[in-house]
Amino acid sequence: MNKLPSPAMLAALARIGRPELYEYIHDYCAYLSTARQLSEHTVRNYISDLVPFIEYLDSQGIRSLSDTDRLTLRNYLAFLIDIGFNRSSVARKLSALKSFFRFLRHIGVSENDQSNMVIGPKKEKKLPTIGSTLEIDRLLNEPDTNTNAGIRDRALLEILYGAGLRVSEVNATNLNDLDIDQREIRVIGKGGKPRIALFGEQAEASIRRYLLYVRPILVSRKSEAAMWVNQVGGRLSSRSIQRIVKKHSLSAGLDPDFHTHSLRHSFATHLLDGGADLRVVQDLLGHSSPATTQIYTQVSAEQARKVYLTAHPRAAKNRRGSKSNGPNVQQSEDIA
Repeated sequence: MNKLPSPAMLAALARIGRPELYEYIHDYCAYLSTARQLSEHTVRNYISDLVPFIEYLDSQGIRSLSDTDRLTLRNYLAFLIDIGFNRSSVARKLSALKSFFRFLRHIGVSENDQSNMVIGPKKEKKLPTIGSTLEIDRLLNEPDTNTNAGIRDRALLEILYGAGLRVSEVNATNLNDLDIDQREIRVIGKGGKPRIALFGEQAEASIRRYLLYVRPILVSRKSEAAMWVNQVGGRLSSRSIQRIVKKHSLSAGLDPDFHTHSLRHSFATHLLDGGADLRVVQDLLGHSSPATTQIYTQVSAEQARKVYLTAHPRAAKNRRGSKSNGPNVQQSEDIA
């Protein structure tokens, strides 16, 4: 794994003129990828969240990380909000900063770490974007299965939704991870945690068609282990998978915010709607804590509320066919 930040991030640091940070960033990347076993994509996100802070320090004339106190950090968070970052992004950047300062403290670089004294903004409670079962059906039927790309895309969408996989898990899947007869696939989740994911008959049929007719045409020596292959014979990248989902979701008329992870959200929500136990859904998703899975019970409750408000004749005022002229007052002699 390349443990350095991306060239764009290195260029940003170089413009600031802080060469002393290169060694710290390099060692921090190595720590994240080895000690914490984070993926390359996650490591790059951590480093990306540090760059605005380094730029801010330079704009304020602060030359040493050890001069960063609680007031500096609070002013930085306020600055991020002022320039348009939402609360979730600001909270994530603060989390990355705290992790970086803990690392610097661990290696003896910064003894004046006040980051733990700073509380980030409360995140907006936003329920994840999901698709209804009808919308998911439209999405799965969107690829043109008269083409090789369409056959592959249909199988890809089926496994993302049918097994509730993360995009990184699909990207890393090798052919020998698949047991198609048992409808099982072995994936490596967050933190290098392996699990067995399950999928159904329709996903099996689409995957068999892809493996029989399309993958042999696309695969090359450099991708012979990979399950998902692109048009030029390489392993299908996470970015390409995201583009495929976005392309077909927009064509199917789904919410513009619908993305790859929305298929995983939909998988969990539809299982709960169908009566699945929360603990079972937790295991299928590979969540280490039931609290992480709990959000899907809120989604199901919200869906139930929408259905109720739409369908029940007395759920809302002024529904068609309801009377809102007050009680029907009878004559006193008719009242028993």
